[in-house]
Amino acid sequence: MSVLVYLIPVALGMGGAGLALFFWAMRDGQFEDLDGAANRILIDDEEGEDA
Repeated sequence: MSVLVYLIPVALGMGGAGLALFFWAMRDGQFEDLDGAANRILIDDEEGEDA
């Protein structure tokens, strides 16, 4: 039972850190173009090799 004294603050700290990283990623624009990366991997960029 005494281990909960340590585990609960650690769990809350990890949750807070995850939430802070999520908000940092939202502010940094990581979720703005979700389809662009998926489309860029499928499009073959042969024009760049010829130039």
